[in-house]
Amino acid sequence: MSGLPPLGLVFDCDGTLADTMPLHWQAWSAITRRHGIHFPEDRFYALGGVPTRDILKLLAVEQGRTDFEPLVVAKEKEAIYLELLPRVGPIHEVVEIAREHRGVLPMAVATGGSRNAIPKVLEHLGILSWFDAVVTSEDVVRQKPAPDIFIEAARRIGVDPSRCRAFEDTDLGMQSIRAAGMEAVDVRLMRR
Repeated sequence: MSGLPPLGLVFDCDGTLADTMPLHWQAWSAITRRHGIHFPEDRFYALGGVPTRDILKLLAVEQGRTDFEPLVVAKEKEAIYLELLPRVGPIHEVVEIAREHRGVLPMAVATGGSRNAIPKVLEHLGILSWFDAVVTSEDVVRQKPAPDIFIEAARRIGVDPSRCRAFEDTDLGMQSIRAAGMEAVDVRLMRR
């Protein structure tokens, strides 16, 4: 961004605005036990930002599994996660940044989450109305670390990506932001 102030803000959701990652892991643990899929916790966190269906496709190939349909299992995982939704809390440091800029700068959410779940999470936190656009994994073809989701978010709020500041909590997400030409803020550094 060459030192210029941002004209738009883009936020990841899971692990950035919403403290959902431990709840997603609970849902993953239940679904992988049910289907006998090997998926260690450290790998789950390393793949943060990758849609569930894509992780399941990857795991099926790696483990030579043809006995489950990734899209069906992804829906099962999301159903378990949505039951845990009442336990979702905000990432206060990041939500405060959004609060300070709502109505001042255009803002979007760019997430590997689903079109079904993400608005529910944002509504549960009382912040859905703060955002001018919510872009989910279903709105782009290429997922993080490709830049597509962040570029689409910038397009929807009418701001050139080079004038956006974006917030993320994963290495893949940070790669995606940088590939989009945006200023990247690693929220993990804010929570230490």
